[in-house]
Amino acid sequence: MAQKALIPAIAGLLLSATLPQAASAQGAADTDAQLLKQANTLFAPIPTEVPEVKGNPVTPEKVELGQMLFYDPRLSASQIIACSTCHNLAMGGDDNVETSIGHGWQAGPRNSPTVYNSVFNVAQFWDGRAADLKEQAKGPIEASVEMNNRPDRVVQTLKSIPEYVERFEAAFPDADDAVSFDNMARAIEAFEATLITPNAPFDRFLAGDTSALNEKEKRGLKTFIDSGCVACHSGQNIGGQAYYPFGVVERPGSDILPSGDKGRFQVTETASDEYVFRAVPLRNVALTAPYFHSGKVWDLHQAVAIMGTSQLGRDLSDEQIDDIVAFLHTLTGEMPEVTVPHLPPSTQDTPRPLIEVNAQPPQTRLD
Repeated sequence: MAQKALIPAIAGLLLSATLPQAASAQGAADTDAQLLKQANTLFAPIPTEVPEVKGNPVTPEKVELGQMLFYDPRLSASQIIACSTCHNLAMGGDDNVETSIGHGWQAGPRNSPTVYNSVFNVAQFWDGRAADLKEQAKGPIEASVEMNNRPDRVVQTLKSIPEYVERFEAAFPDADDAVSFDNMARAIEAFEATLITPNAPFDRFLAGDTSALNEKEKRGLKTFIDSGCVACHSGQNIGGQAYYPFGVVERPGSDILPSGDKGRFQVTETASDEYVFRAVPLRNVALTAPYFHSGKVWDLHQAVAIMGTSQLGRDLSDEQIDDIVAFLHTLTGEMPEVTVPHLPPSTQDTPRPLIEVNAQPPQTRLD
């Protein structure tokens, strides 16, 4: 009888031991649900389908042509620099150097942004001077510090290659003159619209899978929200939608914010736009060092700390920075499968390369 009396008592002890665990699990689930709800009001996932492009229907013929043009160095005067030179799809969609090296070994003035998910940006370039990707595609080709070419020479090159003529006519069947500088840009835009990276851990979290982020990453997301990072970095691309001064609270030093580059002021010539730049999209940010328009910061932890002081006026703790960086790593999505195309050969009518060395390459120290 004594043993029988012990059974309810033991069962009661076991139940009392499991109740705190159950309560704790329920509490964690409630916290996750609240964080998920908050995140879904601030962010949106990258879609798995190619988005529509305003005024430029994305067709297979146009994408295939654009992919070839993206990799073709004959769009440059030297015929050694392609779009893919500064936007390396194997390296996060940029070139992973401070500022890109262009025609004649000239160093560009700004860090090359990633081309991945760029279709979701409100405008292109750090200062937003290009309204869309087709306008952006023209810029580097004509820039003397980049590809240093002219529209008429580009068209002459493309028309000299029979396969390109055929592909332009297939991609733009309604055009009177299919091979044009504008259509070249439209084809590149169509291809770049396919360069999206869905299904990042954060996207899965937004879709309701709270286990897609671990506890550290969730803390980082909450800190990212609560500290005010979302004021500039929200939406589908976690940024890229508006312009802000670099140094809202405290302007960084000239090593990070060069005094000669006044950002959007060079576009608008409005005094209030001095040192204003488009908020960088943070998708795949763990792959795109170095950081900022100057490319002077190579460590993501340091970049987060600088943003804390300069934009938020907060000295984030080491733990807060570590948590935010952990969250930023969850923004790395699935890269699209892109095959390097075989390009059609030049002909006797194709303009020859223009090689001009305007600056000497850096010397390698042997000691």
